[in-house]
Amino acid sequence: MFQLAVTAGLRVSELTALQVRDVHLGVGAHVLCHGKGRKNRTTPLDRQTVHVLKAFTTERPSDAEGFVFPTRTGTQISRDAVAARLKLHTATAAMSCPSLSTKTVTPHVLRHTAAMRLLTAGIDITVIALWLGHESIETTQIYLHADMTMKENAVARTTPTGTRPGRYKPPDDDLMAFLQNL
Repeated sequence: MFQLAVTAGLRVSELTALQVRDVHLGVGAHVLCHGKGRKNRTTPLDRQTVHVLKAFTTERPSDAEGFVFPTRTGTQISRDAVAARLKLHTATAAMSCPSLSTKTVTPHVLRHTAAMRLLTAGIDITVIALWLGHESIETTQIYLHADMTMKENAVARTTPTGTRPGRYKPPDDDLMAFLQNL
């Protein structure tokens, strides 16, 4: 469930409403989600997600009308149940990655993660907006937070020709020594 959420950038409501008939794992693997505003969008899936979903779907009886992630009784899983499962998995992951214990990981954070993964892969913001099902690019801007590595790469790409990439370090000279001793 979480692999799909991070790969496709689905909203929690889209994830919980996803039906077996909406997932296509063959050639041109994709998921058709019924999103906000009754709009449908198709999102491609990577090999790893296809592999995980194939393993997951073979473990349970196939019902084209059924939900991909149902409750025990076959009904639609609630948003709270998704959040509770994510909290459980985050706590488990925090055992090997302690920094997770200080983070608030929600299902919506997985959507932000999907956006950032696309951004760091060099995908244009207009494509990311389409991927997430946003009406405007301004909405997508909220999801994108450049990390320090991305910022340093941007600076390195704008370095004037003939200079070495990296941070500026002033030369040691008498004026600097004088100023530091003030």
